[in-house]
Amino acid sequence: MSNELPCMTLKVIGIVRNKVKQPPKTHHSWEKIVSELVLDNDLTEALDGLEEFSHLIVLFWMHNINPTNKIQAKIHPKRNQKLPLVGFFATRSPNRPNPLGKATVRLLKRQGNTLTVQGLDAIDGTPIVDIKPYIPGYDSVTDARTPTWINQTNKPC
Repeated sequence: MSNELPCMTLKVIGIVRNKVKQPPKTHHSWEKIVSELVLDNDLTEALDGLEEFSHLIVLFWMHNINPTNKIQAKIHPKRNQKLPLVGFFATRSPNRPNPLGKATVRLLKRQGNTLTVQGLDAIDGTPIVDIKPYIPGYDSVTDARTPTWINQTNKPC
């Protein structure tokens, strides 16, 4: 592989609107959050048919991550010192080379260029990069394997 990596440009297609100005302390706090995804007016027709799906996959840019923070190659998952030290790619930590977020959310309604969703773990003003319909069987894996620590508590003992 060449040492030169290609450049890339992402286009923001919309903005998250909700009452959350700072991320909640725990991931479980996001489950009930209702957000509006307000897309560029030029993309309104591109949403046609999406209301037939119960769930969507939303890709977003975690814009409040400080780019000057040094990214640590190894971290404790869930910030729990009792969990093993692993590479950050083995976690869902937001501190990454590219702060892309991904969430599967429930679609509550569509009105024009606005999608109302539940369960999006993004704060107000978050740029949206893409939206995809959730397709069971295609977007889920029946024989997935995870490490034992993945189900351990978020709180250090």
